[in-house]
Amino acid sequence: VQLQASGGGLVQAGGSLKVSCAASGRTFSHYIVGWFRQAPGKEREFVAAISRNGGSTTYADSAKGRFTISRDNAKNTVYLQMNSLKPEDTAVYYCAANTKVWSTRNQESQYDYWGQGTQVTVSS
Repeated sequence: VQLQASGGGLVQAGGSLKVSCAASGRTFSHYIVGWFRQAPGKEREFVAAISRNGGSTTYADSAKGRFTISRDNAKNTVYLQMNSLKPEDTAVYYCAANTKVWSTRNQESQYDYWGQGTQVTVSS
């Protein structure tokens, strides 16, 4: 499967942004999809994940209450709605697809396919 992340940009602190991950190539509903991010000088970290049918989600503590992951399998797209953004949310955001069991959802090494990333910059 090929993944294409989009929707990043520059937003002021407290603002909102919605990034998208469009998939092509294989049946999208076969994959757990996760969002990860990498800030300058830091390691890539888990943000959120959604199960194959969208019925289950999980979030990093930093994202809980502010970010919402969702998916539309008919459109082969996963979304990450980000509200109340903070300067520390500034990073390149990557979507990734996982063919394994749900318990691996926050493990970067378990993801098989990655998009190219989209830059999110939050100004103070």
